[in-house]
Amino acid sequence: MDCITTIQKAIQYMEENLLEDISYHDAAKQVYMSSYHFHRTFSMITGITASEYIRNRRLSMAGQEIIMSDAKIIDLAYKYGYDSPESFTKAFSRFHGVAPSS
Repeated sequence: MDCITTIQKAIQYMEENLLEDISYHDAAKQVYMSSYHFHRTFSMITGITASEYIRNRRLSMAGQEIIMSDAKIIDLAYKYGYDSPESFTKAFSRFHGVAPSS
């Protein structure tokens, strides 16, 4: 299996489990790579770390959910893996350029 196919399988795993408590270590296990090698390979191929990918996808999904529903910010913060609404708001604002309440 080549590196690109391996990373695609890891991304598929991450996408299927975005709402779970996953990390790049879990994705590495799914494609039978050491965490170190997976981290380096993923970064080299995608230009971002696997942890950044997971965080960015969660924030992207949260943005879509804010637009499409009346969910409370606190509920979304916990749903997408943040410990507090404040940390979610800070990350969301950094990623989207606007506060989630906007």
